[in-house]
Amino acid sequence: METGNGQRNAGSDEQAEGAAAVPRRLLAVATRLFAEQGFDRTSVQEIVATAGVTKGAMYHYFDSKDDLLSEIYGRVLREQTDRLEKFAVTEAPLRERLASAASDVVVSSIANLDDTKIFMESMHQLDPEKRRAVRAERRRYHERFRGLIEEGQRAGEFRTDKPAEVIVDFFFGAVHHLAFWYRSDGELSAQQVGDHFADLLMSSLRPVR
Repeated sequence: METGNGQRNAGSDEQAEGAAAVPRRLLAVATRLFAEQGFDRTSVQEIVATAGVTKGAMYHYFDSKDDLLSEIYGRVLREQTDRLEKFAVTEAPLRERLASAASDVVVSSIANLDDTKIFMESMHQLDPEKRRAVRAERRRYHERFRGLIEEGQRAGEFRTDKPAEVIVDFFFGAVHHLAFWYRSDGELSAQQVGDHFADLLMSSLRPVR
C-alpha cells in the first residue's frame, strides 16, 4: 500500500501478507490431518488448534470443513488448468503441445499427491452442490485437453478409430491412480514418470496404417 507521498506502507504490506498466510496455513494443516486420519475423523476444532488460529479466523476464509476439502483439490486443479492453457496456445507443433501438457499434469499431480488422494477418497462426503462444482471444473479441464486430441484427429495427425473422450478418460484414470503407487524415494523421478506417461499417450495416438 502507498501513502499519500507515494511511499509504501510497510506495516500494511506485512498485515496483508500475514492475512494471506492464515488460509494457506489452514489448508496445509487440513491436508496433513485429512491424509493422516481421514476427512470424517478430523474436526474443525482440531484443524484450528493445530493451525494456531481461532474458529472465527477459519470461518472468515472458509464456510465449513467441506470448503477446506474442496479448496484442497480446487487449487491444484486451477493451477493445472492455467498450465494446460499455456501449453495449448503456443505456436509449437500439436504433438509437442499435447506431449508437454500430458507430462506436466503428471508432474504437478505428483507434486500434490496428498491433495489429490485426499480428495479422491473423500469427495463423496462433500455436499452435493460443492461436489457438482468441482466435477464441473474438472470436466472443463478434461474438455480442453480433449480438444487438443480432437484437433489432431481432424488434421489426420492422430488415429480416429478411438473416440477422443475414451482416450482422455483412459489417460486420466492412470494419472489419478498415481497417488496410490508413486513414491518419491522410488527409482523414477516425477519428470521421468511424466515423460513415460506422455510417450505412452502419444504412441497410442499414432494413426493406424
